[in-house]
Formats: sequence, C-alpha cells, structure tokens
Amino acid sequence: MGGPDKLTDAERAAAIAAFEKLGICTQLAEAAAGLGWKAPSHIQEQAIPHLLAGQDVIGLAQTGSGKTGAFSLPILQALMDKPQEHFALILSPTRELAIQIAEQVEALGSGIGVKSCVLVGGIDMMAQAIALAKRPHVLVGTPGRVVDHLSNTKGFSLKQLKHLVLDEADKLLDMDFEQEIDQILKVIPRERRTQLFSATMTNKVQKLQRACLDKPVKIEVAHKYSTVDTLRQQYVFIPAKYKDCYLAYVINELSGSTFMIFTRTCESTRRIALLLRNLGFGAVPIHGHMSQPKRLGALNKFKSGERNILVATDVASRGLDIPSVDVVINFDVPQNSKDYVHRVGRTARAGRSGRSVTIVTQYDVELFQKIEHLTGVKMEQFQAEREEVLLLLERVSDAQRLATMQMKEADAGKKGKRKADDDDEGAGGGGRGGPKPKLGGGRRKY
Repeated sequence: MGGPDKLTDAERAAAIAAFEKLGICTQLAEAAAGLGWKAPSHIQEQAIPHLLAGQDVIGLAQTGSGKTGAFSLPILQALMDKPQEHFALILSPTRELAIQIAEQVEALGSGIGVKSCVLVGGIDMMAQAIALAKRPHVLVGTPGRVVDHLSNTKGFSLKQLKHLVLDEADKLLDMDFEQEIDQILKVIPRERRTQLFSATMTNKVQKLQRACLDKPVKIEVAHKYSTVDTLRQQYVFIPAKYKDCYLAYVINELSGSTFMIFTRTCESTRRIALLLRNLGFGAVPIHGHMSQPKRLGALNKFKSGERNILVATDVASRGLDIPSVDVVINFDVPQNSKDYVHRVGRTARAGRSGRSVTIVTQYDVELFQKIEHLTGVKMEQFQAEREEVLLLLERVSDAQRLATMQMKEADAGKKGKRKADDDDEGAGGGGRGGPKPKLGGGRRKY
C-alpha cells in the first residue's frame, strides 16, 4: 500500500460514514480511513454487505481494485463478535502477496488486537511453528507451506476454521496448487464461509468454485480483461538484435520516472538488472530464484525510492501493491495476453495516470496483435528515431559484455556463496571495467 495518504478531517468523516453505510462497525471504518481510503472501492461496495450477511462470494476483479479490504473487513468484524484462534485462512499464490495481505489485515485490525501469521516458503518452518503456537486469529499463506505445517507441525489443525479466502484463484491454479488446495479443503469444516477472488474466470476456477463454495453470490467489477482509461499504452517496433539498446533509450527518454520492467525468464531478469546498473541506472531484480529475504530486500529498496527500476518476472506482476510506478515496460511481450493486463495494472492505479511501453520485435507481432484484440485498445507508437537510439549502441554493448561476465562469475561462485552479486546491490555500475560515465540520471546524455 505504501504509506497511508493522510485524509483531511472532512474526507475522514465522509470515509467513515461510507464504510459504516455498508454495515462496517465504526472502529473498523476508522481503521479503513486511517489507511487513507477515501471511500469503499466498487468490489468493497458490492461484496461487503453479502459477506456480512454470511453468504459465500465469488468476486471477479482486477488487481488493485481493493479486494483485500473487501474480504478482510467482514472477517475482522465477525472476529470482533467471537474472537478465536485460527478463525480465518487466506490463501495467496505468491509469498509477497501473502506478506502484503497480512500487513493490511494487521493494519485494519490494529485497534482490535488482531494477530496474524504468515506461512510461506523461503522462511524457516520452525519460526513459523513458534508463531502458530501463539494462536493467531488470521493465517495468510501459500498452499504448499500451509500443507507442510498441517503435516509436520504438532498441534496445528484447521478444524475450527470459520472463513476461507482464495485470493488470485486463477493464479493459484495456474501455479498447480490444485492438489494442495484439495488437501486443505479436506481438513477444514464444511460449515464455513468461503470467498474466492480472481481476475479471470477460467474453467479451473469454475471447477474450484463448484467444489468449495455454497450458493455463492457472484460479483463482477471489471470488464473482461480491461485496462484503465488513465493508462497511456505505447509500443516500439524494433529489430530483435537492438532490444537492449531500445530499452536503454526508452528509460533515458523517460528519466525521472519509476519503472517496472517485465521479462520472460529469471535469467533475463538478472541480466537486464545488471545491464542497467552497468549503464548507471538504479535497477534491482526480483524473480523466483532469489531467496525470500533478497526478494523482500529488493522490493523494499524499490518501494522506498532508493532504486527507481524494478526488473521482474511475472511472479511479481500481480499482488504487489506498489502505488507509485510511473511506467511499465514489457521487455518481453507476454505469451499470454491476460498477463499483459496484469502487468500494466502496476501503473495508473487508483485513478492516477500512467504509461506502458511494449517492446515488439519481428518475432512478437502475433502476440502483440492478440493483446490489442483482447484489450480492445490500439496502442500508439513510442517515438524513437533509429539513428538516435543507435548512438547508444557502443555503451550498451560494453554493458552487455560486463553483465555476461558478472553473471558467469556469480554462477561460478555459487558453490561457495549463493548467487551473490547480481541479486545483491553490487556496484551501481562499473564492475571490473572501472566506473563508466552515467547514462542514468539525465536526459539524453549520449
């Protein structure tokens, strides 16, 4: 969420009244206003009354639509009436999203003393078992790690569970968590409330809905696969061999912005982050092969503004609530057009404007056309004169060679020390070749 925006007294009073109108008690309405929420979002307006009435809900909503508030507030209100341990379980596809949901639940429930516990991979099982022994009210986790604890942590069970939430259900199923979700469904009470949120309604999600929801109310707040109107969508059509060069050019042209760059593979993420650092840009990578502390460290550097470029695989394209991204760059056109919608959903959030630039090579034309067809938006061309771009070629080639060498060195040193330099900060550029004149920082310093 970033830091909460401070509301004026009038805005605060209006926000509290709006949440109370939905049936939320004053204490929780005040907590929502305390997070800077001026009014309930569409999904909150539609879902909260049904949830307070004890109905199961299936919600179709884009990322960044306020889903966490929609499912958390009714759970917290029910918990106030009847406090108990292991009251709710919220399942999420990624570690980062789980951590973020828990932070928001704790922030909303801080006034009523809510305790939450995060169960995700990449963090010590023992530390989590100790946290579970403190009898938290709300558990947030990834399905695999929740199943690990059910099998291995003495005294932990979900027999008392009253609320189950499946967040980003389409992503949960895409990531093959089906088996783990089935195992969890077998050990939790049938008498419970279930909420399922998904950006898209796939056949798998429909099957899951039939398996675990009881007469659900369906709420849809997004047009199918729509992008927001405040997003300026651009593309640049280029020869594949100059892809890195065009990337450096676009970042240079839009300097002073915060960027999220999406790539297809972990290796590509590592390479691009190193390449950009060698050109003097403040880039950090985040991908599936990094340890959890390093992923969180990179994310925090980006969130705090210490670094202005986050290079990521699709693992980071959903659920990471980073409100201040100005530009999303699709370095690789996504294979699945729906992933494009989720990626560009990182910018132009909550009514702000934003920009996306998709780098299209001769091999991506068909994928690019599919995206335009899905979103119904004709993208405009990003102006980039080839001669101007190629002035950067020599600098970019040097940075590429250096990045390749740094990756080889990091991989060779892996036995003694986990893939160090590329995932850590390393130097902001320069490496062995000595510091180079900065490309990052000013406009058009060729």
